[in-house]
Amino acid sequence: MNKLESMAVFVRVVERGSFSAVADDMRLSATMIGLHIKALESHLGVRLLNRTTRRQSLTDFGQEYYQRCRRILADIEETESLAQVQQQDPRGKLRVACPVSFGVHALSPVTARFLTRWPELTLDLVLSDKAIDMAEESIDVMIKIGDLENLNSLVARPLASYQSIVCASPAYLHEAGTPATPEELSRHRCLGFAHPLAGSEWTLHQGNKSIRVPVNIVMSVNNGEALRSAALNGLGIMMQPEVLIADDVREGRLVPLLSEYQPVDKPVHIVTFADRRQLPKIRLYVDFLLQQFRESLCLVR
Repeated sequence: MNKLESMAVFVRVVERGSFSAVADDMRLSATMIGLHIKALESHLGVRLLNRTTRRQSLTDFGQEYYQRCRRILADIEETESLAQVQQQDPRGKLRVACPVSFGVHALSPVTARFLTRWPELTLDLVLSDKAIDMAEESIDVMIKIGDLENLNSLVARPLASYQSIVCASPAYLHEAGTPATPEELSRHRCLGFAHPLAGSEWTLHQGNKSIRVPVNIVMSVNNGEALRSAALNGLGIMMQPEVLIADDVREGRLVPLLSEYQPVDKPVHIVTFADRRQLPKIRLYVDFLLQQFRESLCLVR
């Protein structure tokens, strides 16, 4: 068997966690995936994976071999891409991950423009508000909102900050009145994003002053679109990202509140693997996002 192909199969098996998942990805049979692994182990004279009927794990040597295979395959891809740099015609597939609201309202339309410009590229966009392991999910580029931790082999480029707005529908404000100060929020129905770090307090800033306000959360949802729908239907006041509700504010369907008091901005970064960031398809995409989102995450439509 082709040794490089077997190495690529091995790396995918480690990152995807099962032969069947890799078989689907690479359009091979699970039996063929197993033969590639056995061929490598036979050639090396050492076991790479501990396998049972329920799970698999790397041996100590398998862990070291996996890291070296990743670097070798990345070097080969980067070397072969030099011709693409000369032609300025990148090819291949990108896997990109980001939070749901940002993906729907900001990243998806920008990515559509990028793919129109580079038609030889294809892209898988993974939208999730849960933590994602880039290596395990084979992610090339990830948009990370919030503080960065444990970058290790990753590099991060900053984008414009993630800004939120306190708002409600005209119908709700007509019924319940408009709060003039943060303290008045405790007397209103509020809508919250269901997240382990979210609670029954909202933090607002007035200049250098920070104000923590207890709020009455009547409904919490783990999806920004569902929360937006509830606010549009007059259920209560919400504090959500500007990228999610910019069009609603522009068209008057939602009304910004407490303009003197701003929610805390969150940092936003583009995250890539250090050893892959110069691949043309990744470099061009990252540069395109930096150009689009350097000043603001809200698109002008």
